[in-house]
Amino acid sequence: MTELEKLMAGQEYYFLDPEVAKRKARAARLCQEFNDISATDPEAQTSKIKEILGSTGERVSVQANFNCDNGKNIHVGEDFLSNYNLTIIDIAPVTMGHNVMIGPNVDIYTVNHPMTAEGRSKYLAQATPVTIGDDVWIGGKVAIMPGVTVGSNVVIAAGAVVTKDVPDNTLVGGVPARKIKSL
Repeated sequence: MTELEKLMAGQEYYFLDPEVAKRKARAARLCQEFNDISATDPEAQTSKIKEILGSTGERVSVQANFNCDNGKNIHVGEDFLSNYNLTIIDIAPVTMGHNVMIGPNVDIYTVNHPMTAEGRSKYLAQATPVTIGDDVWIGGKVAIMPGVTVGSNVVIAAGAVVTKDVPDNTLVGGVPARKIKSL
């Protein structure tokens, strides 16, 4: 298998592989173009973000700065809104439903590295998808880890680090995030 095929199959892959790096370079270029658009031109911002992402609803609003590793692995539903400084490391797919609101300085990760020094010295990584349901509010400075599924009608309190799945109708917060109450 090629390194790209390993990546897409959810296996460990060599992250410095030229084909993997090519995806990141494309995303970096497009993100830089997006981030250079004036905030006074929301139509141009929307057009560019729709070029970057794999799929979107009609109504999508993303504030600069926005950064990602692929872009085409990000799929958002209708009425998607993110505040400033969203980073999505979308080596694996990141899928978000309708009516998702994201606060400033949020990070969503799909990639992890080996726990062994030997694996890290070989520049290995492994990616697992992140899924976020409908009607979700993600507070500022939240980090969502690889492989997490966030249900629908969820609020993630500011500063939370989400390491495990979050069921529907739940408020979570803390480090690591845990259930605060049912909604």
